[in-house]
Amino acid sequence: MKRLRAAVVYVTLVCITAACASSRMSSSEVTKPYALALRALYDTIAHMDSVLFDAFNNRDLDKQKKVFATDLEFYHDHGGLTNYNQLIENTRRLFDQNNGLRRTLIPGSLEVYPIKDYGAIEIGMHRYCHSENGKDDCGTFKFVHIWQKRVDGWKLTRVISYDH
Repeated sequence: MKRLRAAVVYVTLVCITAACASSRMSSSEVTKPYALALRALYDTIAHMDSVLFDAFNNRDLDKQKKVFATDLEFYHDHGGLTNYNQLIENTRRLFDQNNGLRRTLIPGSLEVYPIKDYGAIEIGMHRYCHSENGKDDCGTFKFVHIWQKRVDGWKLTRVISYDH
């Protein structure tokens, strides 16, 4: 009887160990590391990101407007949904505060994936800083941008800003 009980315990431990090992393998497969799919697409979207945020950092709203699609949808985890006109007005108000607001892309965070017959997905993290009471106030946030390749060039059509 003792041998049977010991055998059952042993088999149970082997099964639990095997189950844990296989679940570890499957979770690592789900979170596979980013692999650059298409260098040319990555370079193009990285360039478009820099065009957009160079304009932002230099308070050039007219240049920013050229990057955004007029059917833009901007989703913010705290602010909700904003359309093109609302985003432009909100950005104008931000610039009017003249508090040194600036954005930097977190090095190594940019990922780009193709969207068949449409454009690209850009995923990354960025840091925003502004001056408040004479000190820099900064935060690091996540974003997803959906870019569409149109006849008149690349346009940003959807933005998801989260983890604020």
